[in-house]
Amino acid sequence: MQLRARDLGVVPGTLPTGPLNAITDVPGVLVGHTTLDDGADLHTGVTAIVPTPSAGAGTSATAWSPQTALPAAVAVGNGYGKLVGSTQVDELGRLETPILLTGTLSVFRAADALLTYLLDRDSAATSLNPVVGETNDGYLSDIRRRPITEQHVLDALTTASSGLPAEGCVGAGTGTAALGFKAGIGTSSRRVPTRTSGTAPASGTVGALVQSNFSGLLRVLGTPIPAPPSPSEPTGNSCMIVLATDLPLDARQLGRIARRAIFALGLIGSDYAPGSGDYAIAFSTTPSAPEPFLEGNLRPVFQATLDAVEEALLNSLVTARTTTGFRGRTRYAVPHELVAAAGLTARTARA
Repeated sequence: MQLRARDLGVVPGTLPTGPLNAITDVPGVLVGHTTLDDGADLHTGVTAIVPTPSAGAGTSATAWSPQTALPAAVAVGNGYGKLVGSTQVDELGRLETPILLTGTLSVFRAADALLTYLLDRDSAATSLNPVVGETNDGYLSDIRRRPITEQHVLDALTTASSGLPAEGCVGAGTGTAALGFKAGIGTSSRRVPTRTSGTAPASGTVGALVQSNFSGLLRVLGTPIPAPPSPSEPTGNSCMIVLATDLPLDARQLGRIARRAIFALGLIGSDYAPGSGDYAIAFSTTPSAPEPFLEGNLRPVFQATLDAVEEALLNSLVTARTTTGFRGRTRYAVPHELVAAAGLTARTARA
Protein backbone atom coordinates (compact mmCIF):
# COMPACT_ATOMS: atom_id res chain seq x y z
CA MET A 1 0.00 0.00 0.00
CA GLN A 2 1.34 3.43 -0.97
CA LEU A 3 1.19 5.80 2.01
CA ARG A 4 0.03 9.36 1.42
CA ALA A 5 0.52 12.45 3.61
CA ARG A 6 -2.83 11.91 5.35
CA ASP A 7 -1.82 8.35 6.26
CA LEU A 8 1.14 9.86 8.13
CA GLY A 9 -1.06 12.22 10.12
CA VAL A 10 -0.47 15.30 7.96
CA VAL A 11 -3.79 17.01 7.24
CA PRO A 12 -3.68 20.56 5.81
CA GLY A 13 -6.72 22.65 6.60
CA THR A 14 -10.16 21.67 7.90
CA LEU A 15 -12.30 21.22 4.78
CA PRO A 16 -13.29 17.63 3.92
CA THR A 17 -11.81 15.82 0.93
CA GLY A 18 -13.65 14.09 -1.85
CA PRO A 19 -13.97 10.25 -1.77
CA LEU A 20 -10.57 9.67 -3.42
CA ASN A 21 -8.84 12.85 -2.18
CA ALA A 22 -7.81 13.42 -5.78
CA ILE A 23 -8.46 15.64 -8.79
CA THR A 24 -10.65 12.84 -10.16
CA ASP A 25 -13.19 13.61 -7.40
CA VAL A 26 -14.30 16.41 -9.75
CA PRO A 27 -16.94 14.73 -11.94
CA GLY A 28 -15.73 14.16 -15.49
CA VAL A 29 -11.99 14.56 -14.81
CA LEU A 30 -9.81 11.63 -15.88
CA VAL A 31 -6.06 11.10 -15.37
CA GLY A 32 -3.67 8.78 -17.17
CA HIS A 33 0.09 8.16 -17.04
CA THR A 34 2.77 6.68 -19.26
CA THR A 35 5.98 5.97 -17.33
CA LEU A 36 9.44 5.47 -18.85
CA ASP A 37 11.89 3.99 -16.35
CA ASP A 38 14.73 1.82 -17.60
CA GLY A 39 16.40 1.63 -14.17
CA ALA A 40 19.38 3.58 -15.50
CA ASP A 41 19.38 6.72 -17.65
CA LEU A 42 15.67 7.24 -18.43
CA HIS A 43 13.22 8.37 -15.74
CA THR A 44 10.49 10.39 -17.40
CA GLY A 45 6.97 10.10 -18.80
CA VAL A 46 3.65 11.73 -19.64
CA THR A 47 0.66 12.59 -17.46
CA ALA A 48 -2.68 13.41 -19.11
CA ILE A 49 -5.51 15.30 -17.44
CA VAL A 50 -8.62 14.80 -19.56
CA PRO A 51 -11.73 16.90 -18.86
CA THR A 52 -14.88 15.12 -20.00
CA PRO A 53 -17.82 17.20 -18.75
CA SER A 54 -20.45 14.81 -20.11
CA ALA A 55 -18.72 11.66 -18.83
CA GLY A 56 -19.92 9.51 -15.98
CA ALA A 57 -17.82 7.56 -13.53
CA GLY A 58 -15.55 5.09 -15.26
CA THR A 59 -16.01 6.58 -18.70
CA SER A 60 -12.90 6.29 -20.84
CA ALA A 61 -11.03 9.24 -22.29
CA THR A 62 -12.22 8.37 -25.78
CA ALA A 63 -15.47 10.15 -24.82
CA TRP A 64 -13.68 13.51 -24.85
CA SER A 65 -15.01 15.81 -27.54
CA PRO A 66 -13.13 18.79 -29.02
CA GLN A 67 -16.44 20.57 -29.55
CA THR A 68 -16.74 21.28 -25.82
CA ALA A 69 -14.60 24.13 -24.52
CA LEU A 70 -14.43 24.75 -20.79
CA PRO A 71 -13.88 27.99 -18.82
CA ALA A 72 -10.20 28.16 -17.89
CA ALA A 73 -7.33 30.40 -16.84
CA VAL A 74 -3.55 30.29 -16.47
CA ALA A 75 -1.52 31.94 -13.69
CA VAL A 76 2.23 32.44 -14.02
CA GLY A 77 4.30 32.66 -10.85
CA ASN A 78 7.54 32.79 -12.82
CA GLY A 79 7.58 32.28 -16.57
CA TYR A 80 10.87 30.39 -16.80
CA GLY A 81 9.29 27.41 -18.52
CA LYS A 82 7.38 26.08 -21.48
CA LEU A 83 3.59 25.98 -21.39
CA VAL A 84 2.35 25.38 -24.91
CA GLY A 85 -1.07 26.88 -25.59
CA SER A 86 -1.19 29.15 -22.53
CA THR A 87 -1.60 32.47 -24.37
CA GLN A 88 -4.76 31.38 -26.14
CA VAL A 89 -6.23 30.05 -22.88
CA ASP A 90 -5.48 33.46 -21.37
CA GLU A 91 -6.91 35.37 -24.32
CA LEU A 92 -10.17 33.46 -24.71
CA GLY A 93 -10.64 32.05 -21.21
CA ARG A 94 -11.27 28.61 -22.71
CA LEU A 95 -9.65 25.18 -22.52
CA GLU A 96 -10.19 23.27 -25.76
CA THR A 97 -8.08 20.17 -25.15
CA PRO A 98 -6.79 17.76 -22.53
CA ILE A 99 -3.73 18.94 -20.57
CA LEU A 100 -0.43 17.07 -20.83
CA LEU A 101 2.57 17.23 -18.51
CA THR A 102 6.03 15.88 -19.40
CA GLY A 103 9.77 16.67 -19.33
CA THR A 104 11.06 19.97 -20.74
CA LEU A 105 12.59 18.84 -24.02
CA SER A 106 9.70 16.48 -24.76
CA VAL A 107 7.03 19.22 -24.66
CA PHE A 108 7.03 19.78 -28.40
CA ARG A 109 6.80 16.11 -29.34
CA ALA A 110 4.00 15.70 -26.79
CA ALA A 111 2.13 18.68 -28.27
CA ASP A 112 2.36 17.22 -31.76
CA ALA A 113 1.12 13.86 -30.51
CA LEU A 114 -1.79 15.55 -28.75
CA LEU A 115 -2.69 17.16 -32.08
CA THR A 116 -2.86 13.68 -33.62
CA TYR A 117 -5.24 12.61 -30.87
CA LEU A 118 -7.40 15.72 -31.42
CA LEU A 119 -7.46 15.56 -35.22
CA ASP A 120 -8.53 11.92 -35.09
CA ARG A 121 -11.59 13.05 -33.14
CA ASP A 122 -12.51 16.09 -35.22
CA SER A 123 -12.38 15.64 -38.98
CA ALA A 124 -13.31 19.29 -39.62
CA ALA A 125 -10.76 20.99 -37.34
CA THR A 126 -8.33 23.46 -38.91
CA SER A 127 -7.09 25.11 -35.70
CA LEU A 128 -6.53 23.49 -32.31
CA ASN A 129 -4.78 24.68 -29.17
CA PRO A 130 -3.01 21.79 -27.40
CA VAL A 131 -1.98 22.59 -23.82
CA VAL A 132 1.27 20.98 -22.66
CA GLY A 133 3.36 21.89 -19.62
CA GLU A 134 6.66 20.64 -18.25
CA THR A 135 9.30 20.56 -15.59
CA ASN A 136 12.96 19.71 -16.13
CA ASP A 137 13.73 16.09 -15.15
CA GLY A 138 17.27 16.27 -16.57
CA TYR A 139 18.99 15.58 -13.23
CA LEU A 140 17.77 11.98 -13.09
CA SER A 141 16.93 11.38 -16.76
CA ASP A 142 18.86 11.79 -20.01
CA ILE A 143 16.65 14.64 -21.16
CA ARG A 144 18.53 15.21 -24.44
CA ARG A 145 17.28 11.86 -25.75
CA ARG A 146 13.74 13.28 -25.92
CA PRO A 147 12.32 9.77 -25.51
CA ILE A 148 8.61 10.61 -25.48
CA THR A 149 6.87 9.26 -28.57
CA GLU A 150 3.41 9.72 -30.02
CA GLN A 151 2.42 6.31 -28.69
CA HIS A 152 3.43 7.24 -25.14
CA VAL A 153 1.14 10.27 -25.33
CA LEU A 154 -1.75 8.34 -26.86
CA ASP A 155 -1.41 5.64 -24.20
CA ALA A 156 -1.65 8.22 -21.39
CA LEU A 157 -4.72 9.79 -22.99
CA THR A 158 -6.62 6.63 -23.86
CA THR A 159 -6.00 4.88 -20.53
CA ALA A 160 -7.01 7.91 -18.45
CA SER A 161 -9.64 6.99 -15.85
CA SER A 162 -11.72 8.45 -13.05
CA GLY A 163 -10.02 6.30 -10.39
CA LEU A 164 -7.38 7.38 -7.89
CA PRO A 165 -4.38 8.48 -9.99
CA ALA A 166 -1.02 6.89 -9.27
CA GLU A 167 1.33 9.29 -7.47
CA GLY A 168 5.04 9.73 -6.90
CA CYS A 169 7.46 8.34 -9.49
CA VAL A 170 4.96 7.92 -12.32
CA GLY A 171 4.22 9.68 -15.59
CA ALA A 172 5.59 13.21 -15.76
CA GLY A 173 6.87 12.88 -12.19
CA THR A 174 9.09 9.84 -12.78
CA GLY A 175 12.31 11.88 -12.79
CA THR A 176 11.43 15.01 -10.82
CA ALA A 177 12.72 16.23 -7.44
CA ALA A 178 11.56 18.93 -5.04
CA LEU A 179 12.97 20.62 -1.94
CA GLY A 180 16.03 18.38 -2.09
CA PHE A 181 14.07 15.11 -2.05
CA LYS A 182 12.68 12.80 -4.72
CA ALA A 183 9.25 14.02 -5.74
CA GLY A 184 6.79 13.39 -8.56
CA ILE A 185 3.05 13.54 -9.15
CA GLY A 186 0.67 14.33 -6.30
CA THR A 187 -3.05 14.97 -6.06
CA SER A 188 -5.71 15.99 -3.54
CA SER A 189 -9.22 17.48 -3.35
CA ARG A 190 -11.52 19.48 -1.09
CA ARG A 191 -15.28 19.73 -0.83
CA VAL A 192 -16.51 23.32 -0.74
CA PRO A 193 -19.73 24.32 1.04
CA THR A 194 -20.78 27.51 -0.69
CA ARG A 195 -23.60 29.38 -2.45
CA THR A 196 -24.22 30.38 -6.06
CA SER A 197 -26.49 33.22 -4.97
CA GLY A 198 -27.81 34.86 -1.84
CA THR A 199 -30.53 32.21 -1.45
CA ALA A 200 -29.56 29.09 -3.38
CA PRO A 201 -27.25 26.75 -1.43
CA ALA A 202 -24.74 24.71 -3.38
CA SER A 203 -21.51 22.81 -2.92
CA GLY A 204 -18.72 21.64 -5.15
CA THR A 205 -15.26 20.14 -5.35
CA VAL A 206 -11.83 21.60 -6.03
CA GLY A 207 -9.20 19.10 -7.13
CA ALA A 208 -5.46 19.59 -7.67
CA LEU A 209 -2.75 17.63 -9.44
CA VAL A 210 0.90 18.72 -9.31
CA GLN A 211 4.19 17.89 -11.00
CA SER A 212 6.75 18.86 -8.34
CA ASN A 213 10.29 19.83 -9.29
CA PHE A 214 11.30 22.94 -7.34
CA SER A 215 13.83 24.10 -4.78
CA GLY A 216 13.67 25.37 -1.21
CA LEU A 217 13.42 23.88 2.29
CA LEU A 218 10.63 21.38 2.91
CA ARG A 219 8.12 22.47 5.55
CA VAL A 220 5.44 20.06 6.71
CA LEU A 221 2.67 22.02 8.44
CA GLY A 222 5.33 24.55 9.47
CA THR A 223 8.03 22.09 10.59
CA PRO A 224 11.23 22.25 8.49
CA ILE A 225 12.71 18.98 7.21
CA PRO A 226 16.15 19.63 5.64
CA ALA A 227 17.22 17.41 2.76
CA PRO A 228 20.54 15.52 2.85
CA PRO A 229 23.49 17.40 1.34
CA SER A 230 23.84 17.04 -2.42
CA PRO A 231 27.03 17.32 -4.50
CA SER A 232 25.13 19.33 -7.10
CA GLU A 233 21.75 20.94 -7.53
CA PRO A 234 19.38 19.38 -10.07
CA THR A 235 18.58 21.15 -13.31
CA GLY A 236 15.18 22.76 -13.24
CA ASN A 237 13.23 24.02 -10.19
CA SER A 238 9.69 24.23 -11.49
CA CYS A 239 6.15 23.22 -10.67
CA MET A 240 3.06 22.58 -12.77
CA ILE A 241 -0.28 22.78 -10.95
CA VAL A 242 -3.56 21.72 -12.54
CA LEU A 243 -6.81 22.68 -10.80
CA ALA A 244 -10.27 21.37 -11.65
CA THR A 245 -13.65 22.25 -10.18
CA ASP A 246 -17.30 21.61 -10.89
CA LEU A 247 -18.25 24.99 -9.44
CA PRO A 248 -19.65 27.33 -12.13
CA LEU A 249 -16.73 29.76 -12.16
CA ASP A 250 -15.94 31.99 -15.12
CA ALA A 251 -12.46 32.46 -16.57
CA ARG A 252 -11.70 35.54 -14.48
CA GLN A 253 -12.67 33.76 -11.26
CA LEU A 254 -10.62 30.73 -12.29
CA GLY A 255 -7.66 33.06 -12.73
CA ARG A 256 -8.09 34.16 -9.13
CA ILE A 257 -7.96 30.60 -7.79
CA ALA A 258 -5.02 29.74 -10.10
CA ARG A 259 -3.02 32.54 -8.50
CA ARG A 260 -3.83 31.18 -5.04
CA ALA A 261 -2.53 27.79 -6.15
CA ILE A 262 0.92 29.28 -6.76
CA PHE A 263 0.81 30.86 -3.28
CA ALA A 264 0.51 27.31 -1.89
CA LEU A 265 4.05 26.50 -3.02
CA GLY A 266 5.28 28.78 -0.24
CA LEU A 267 3.36 26.78 2.37
CA ILE A 268 5.66 23.79 1.92
CA GLY A 269 8.88 25.78 1.52
CA SER A 270 9.41 26.80 -2.11
CA ASP A 271 12.03 29.51 -2.54
CA TYR A 272 10.51 30.59 -5.89
CA ALA A 273 13.96 30.48 -7.50
CA PRO A 274 14.62 32.70 -10.53
CA GLY A 275 15.04 29.63 -12.75
CA SER A 276 11.73 28.14 -11.65
CA GLY A 277 8.80 27.90 -14.04
CA ASP A 278 5.79 27.95 -11.73
CA TYR A 279 2.40 27.72 -13.46
CA ALA A 280 -1.18 26.92 -12.52
CA ILE A 281 -3.97 26.01 -14.94
CA ALA A 282 -7.52 26.08 -13.59
CA PHE A 283 -10.68 24.93 -15.36
CA SER A 284 -14.31 24.29 -14.54
CA THR A 285 -16.24 21.29 -15.84
CA THR A 286 -19.46 23.34 -15.56
CA PRO A 287 -19.44 25.63 -18.63
CA SER A 288 -22.50 27.61 -17.56
CA ALA A 289 -24.99 27.96 -14.72
CA PRO A 290 -28.42 29.57 -14.41
CA GLU A 291 -27.08 31.96 -11.78
CA PRO A 292 -23.61 33.58 -11.63
CA PHE A 293 -21.19 32.59 -8.92
CA LEU A 294 -20.97 35.57 -6.57
CA GLU A 295 -17.56 37.03 -5.75
CA GLY A 296 -18.33 36.98 -2.05
CA ASN A 297 -18.63 33.19 -2.19
CA LEU A 298 -15.04 32.68 -3.38
CA ARG A 299 -13.46 32.71 0.06
CA PRO A 300 -14.02 28.99 0.81
CA VAL A 301 -12.96 28.20 -2.76
CA PHE A 302 -9.66 30.00 -2.16
CA GLN A 303 -9.17 28.02 1.05
CA ALA A 304 -10.01 24.75 -0.69
CA THR A 305 -7.45 25.59 -3.38
CA LEU A 306 -4.67 26.34 -0.90
CA ASP A 307 -5.37 23.20 1.14
CA ALA A 308 -5.73 20.87 -1.87
CA VAL A 309 -2.55 22.13 -3.53
CA GLU A 310 -0.57 21.95 -0.28
CA GLU A 311 -1.65 18.34 0.28
CA ALA A 312 -1.06 17.41 -3.38
CA LEU A 313 2.49 18.77 -3.10
CA LEU A 314 3.08 16.78 0.09
CA ASN A 315 1.66 13.67 -1.57
CA SER A 316 4.06 14.16 -4.48
CA LEU A 317 6.91 13.84 -2.00
CA VAL A 318 5.79 11.15 0.44
CA THR A 319 4.69 8.78 -2.35
CA ALA A 320 7.99 9.08 -4.24
CA ARG A 321 10.77 6.55 -3.81
CA THR A 322 14.55 6.95 -3.78
CA THR A 323 15.78 7.00 -7.39
CA THR A 324 19.23 6.64 -8.91
CA GLY A 325 19.33 7.74 -12.50
CA PHE A 326 21.37 9.48 -15.18
CA ARG A 327 25.12 9.45 -14.49
CA GLY A 328 24.51 7.71 -11.18
CA ARG A 329 22.82 10.71 -9.58
CA THR A 330 20.46 9.96 -6.70
CA ARG A 331 17.51 11.71 -5.12
CA TYR A 332 16.36 10.27 -1.80
CA ALA A 333 12.78 9.88 -0.65
CA VAL A 334 11.74 12.01 2.30
CA PRO A 335 11.80 9.86 5.48
CA HIS A 336 8.23 9.05 6.49
CA GLU A 337 9.08 9.13 10.17
CA LEU A 338 10.08 12.78 9.90
CA VAL A 339 6.84 13.64 8.08
CA ALA A 340 4.78 11.79 10.71
CA ALA A 341 6.63 13.61 13.51
CA ALA A 342 5.85 16.95 11.86
CA GLY A 343 2.18 15.99 11.68
CA LEU A 344 2.19 15.08 15.37
CA THR A 345 3.83 18.42 16.22
CA ALA A 346 1.11 20.28 14.33
CA ARG A 347 -1.70 18.31 16.01
CA THR A 348 -0.19 18.91 19.44
CA ALA A 349 0.11 22.63 18.78
CA ARG A 350 -3.57 22.80 17.78
CA ALA A 351 -4.77 20.84 20.82
